[in-house]
Amino acid sequence: MWDYLHDPAAADGYDAALAGTPLLAYDQDFVLEHCRPAGRIADLGCGTGRLSLTLARNGHQPLAVDLSPQMLRVVGARAAAAGLEIKRLQANLVELDCLADQSFDHAACLFSTLGLIEGDANRRRFLTHVRRILRPGGVFVLHIHNRWFHLGTSHGRRLLLKDVFSSIIGKGRRGDFLMPAHQGSGPLMMHLFTRREVGRLLASAGFELIEMRPLGLGPDGRLSNAWFFASQRAYGFLIAARRPAS
Repeated sequence: MWDYLHDPAAADGYDAALAGTPLLAYDQDFVLEHCRPAGRIADLGCGTGRLSLTLARNGHQPLAVDLSPQMLRVVGARAAAAGLEIKRLQANLVELDCLADQSFDHAACLFSTLGLIEGDANRRRFLTHVRRILRPGGVFVLHIHNRWFHLGTSHGRRLLLKDVFSSIIGKGRRGDFLMPAHQGSGPLMMHLFTRREVGRLLASAGFELIEMRPLGLGPDGRLSNAWFFASQRAYGFLIAARRPAS
C-alpha cells in the first residue's frame, strides 16, 4: 500500500486503467442527485479528482482528501488545466481530526474506498469523523462492493467458504479478501460488505439511511430487475445517508 500511494506512475496511469468502467459516471450522477443544494463537500479518498472536478463544475466547493501525495498532485494539475479551484488535503481517513465539526454540507467516499480501511474499528472511526464534520441534515454518499455477489460463480463460492473457515479458525476477518495486484502494487486487502452489515455500520455511526441502490455490471451500471434478490445479485451498492437534522 505504501509503495502504491507514493508511486507517481500509479497516479499518472490511474484514469487510463479505469477508463470505460460504467460506475465512474453512474456514481457521480448519484452524488449530484443526493448532494443538493451545492455547498462544501468533502471528497474522501479522492484519487485523481474525478469527482472533485465534477463537483466544482456543478457549483460545489470540494475538498479533495487522499493519503497519496501523488494522487493529490494529479488533482492539482487537472484542476489547474480546467481553470478550477480545488482545495486539497493529504490525510489518513481515520485521522480527520484536523477538519472542524459541522464544516461540510455533504461528503462522499466512492469506489469502495471504505473497503480499503482495515478493521471494523477503523471503519467505524472513519464514519464517526464523517458524521462529525457534516452539518445537521448533511448527506453522505458511499460506494461498497457486495460480498454475496460471489455466490454467482463456483470460484466465488469457494472464496466465500474459505472466508468463513478462515474467520472461524482465527486466521482472517469475515469479509476481508485479498485483491489481485494492481498497477504494479502488491495485492491489497479489500473488505466486501453485505447489505445488512453496511446498514448497521452506518446506523451505529448515527446516520439515517436515505437510499441503497444496487449496482450491476451492465453498461449503465444499473442492476436489471433490482427487485429480484438484489442483496445477492448486486455487484455493489451506492448509498446515500444523512446526519439527522436534530
